[in-house]
Amino acid sequence: MGQPITVVVKPSSRVGVVRYETNRALTGMGHERFRAGDEISGGTPTDELARRLFARGGIAGVHVNGNVVTVEFADAGADGVEDIIAGLYLYWVEGVEVPSDDELTAAVG
Repeated sequence: MGQPITVVVKPSSRVGVVRYETNRALTGMGHERFRAGDEISGGTPTDELARRLFARGGIAGVHVNGNVVTVEFADAGADGVEDIIAGLYLYWVEGVEVPSDDELTAAVG
């Protein structure tokens, strides 16, 4: 469940850099930059996306502006990055237990 993001991969003129254009804005009008090794303590969608991308490994930097995610790779492989971005707003995926109706009702009341 959740809202999958549509991602279109766009090449960059720089070797080792790939742009991913999404069908929704991930930031406001500002730029957000993350470097490998940075502490990412925020709770915004872009903070979570950066954490997931760095956890994948092989990424030197992430830049997000509006609906464009630019990834600088530390190695040659871009496998799985598109799926990580597309799944940013998905929840209750395989391995996550879906709450019961009683649990959901108790959370509201």
